[in-house]
Amino acid sequence: MTLALIDLQRIFADPKSGWATPEFDRVIEPTKRLIELFTPDVVFTRFVAPAKPTGAWVPYYEEFPFALQPPDADDYQLVDEFKGARTLDKTTFGAWGPELAARAGARLVLAGVTTDCCVISTALAAVDAGIRVQVVEEACAGSTDDNHRKAIDIMRLYAPMLEIVGIDQL
Repeated sequence: MTLALIDLQRIFADPKSGWATPEFDRVIEPTKRLIELFTPDVVFTRFVAPAKPTGAWVPYYEEFPFALQPPDADDYQLVDEFKGARTLDKTTFGAWGPELAARAGARLVLAGVTTDCCVISTALAAVDAGIRVQVVEEACAGSTDDNHRKAIDIMRLYAPMLEIVGIDQL
């Protein structure tokens, strides 16, 4: 069992960013609680831009050119509260792949941002791989409150393989 903390990066925390997550600050304290519960089985993921976008990513980065920065750019670093933690970097919305699969075992607990993009993408890919997934609702934030709620509601449809939980349930 592993806790994967999705994209707790400056680019999503900064209110001036084109990818700002309005409720980002709200997830910091619940995330700290989760880290206490799961250490050492914690992995931070980072969304980073590819060196050269291809396929459907070309028009995506045409819409969001500010994001075409190298992985070591300040915007792509973890927020100060988690600075220095090792990360699993990815150039896709979902963090699920061989590296996370190797750590997850039969159960994956998810938290982070944004609920309606990278969290749900990771959750559904892991479910498809046969992993039991739990998403910690109070430790997630969406691109908007409405989009957060919609993503949570969609993920509830995948029960019992995907469960929306609170920290106290863990």
